[in-house]
Amino acid sequence: MRRTAAVLLAAALAATPLPSYAGAPSGRADDLAVTGYALPDLPRRTLVRDAPGLATLTVVGATISADGRRLRRPAGESVRLGRQARRVGLRTELLVSNYSDRLGDFDTRAAGRLLRSPANVRRVARQLGRAVAAGGWGGVNLDLEALRPAHGRGLVRLAAELQRRMPAARTVSVDVSAHTSVRAYRRAGYRLAALARTVDLVQLMAYDQHGPSWSGPGPIGALGWQQRSLAALLRQVPPRRVDLGVAGYGYTWPRRGAGRTVTVTQARALVTRDGARARWDPRVGEWRARLTDGTTVRWSDGRSLELRRRLARENALHGLAIWRIGSADRVS
Repeated sequence: MRRTAAVLLAAALAATPLPSYAGAPSGRADDLAVTGYALPDLPRRTLVRDAPGLATLTVVGATISADGRRLRRPAGESVRLGRQARRVGLRTELLVSNYSDRLGDFDTRAAGRLLRSPANVRRVARQLGRAVAAGGWGGVNLDLEALRPAHGRGLVRLAAELQRRMPAARTVSVDVSAHTSVRAYRRAGYRLAALARTVDLVQLMAYDQHGPSWSGPGPIGALGWQQRSLAALLRQVPPRRVDLGVAGYGYTWPRRGAGRTVTVTQARALVTRDGARARWDPRVGEWRARLTDGTTVRWSDGRSLELRRRLARENALHGLAIWRIGSADRVS
């Protein structure tokens, strides 16, 4: 998509109110707001270290039940982390997902049972609204993944119900898996134009292009693939409502057995201990190495993040969203 087209789309939607935190400081001398996702066990020292580079901390905390009727409320650990983040000056959002510990993956059936039932949507939205108020959160992040086309209308309905039930100061953001065409987004359950009219921010998960459990070795999120995914998204969503998701982790692909997720620090340590050589791929914007046992390691670090900052600026986006704090390099 041409840049002018994105600007025209933004102008056409200029009457729509901006998110309450649009333009929030990112800790840098630019106009990008930076969100960091975090697990509940994030060490306080890491939070304090990275807080100057962030505007918002989104804490993994709540899940939906397998029958789609209930919200499993966030544990005390998530609520405490949210409180700590606000004490160091950050906005906070509570992430709610359909991830299942039993499946070890996102539960498509649970998402369907929620999103295809207006009654369940209203019930869960009411429960979420109460959890946000009780925990002092600044808003909700909807991270419902592995969706089907039939789930798209319900996802928009859920976002709208949350907006209706929560005070205007509280926000709703939605995580969207990356695809390279509008049709592919719709097939994945994302009605982009309707979401853009309903949520405060769309956070494009421009990572997991490759991974050990679903593909052979490849980039976590190559720059070219991210550019194509972003271009497709911007055909339906104005850039001021978009955060570009950035990986702060890596994967391993052994010759035999299962690969795993590694933090940036762990990826570097694997290469150092092995005596292998890490190579920077400027076209992809990531690191790669082959260990002596044949294992491939790829990761996205602080150098990768700087290239995504440039991509976000070039497209006049709202900001960046990093998965995840505690795994990525220091955010500054």
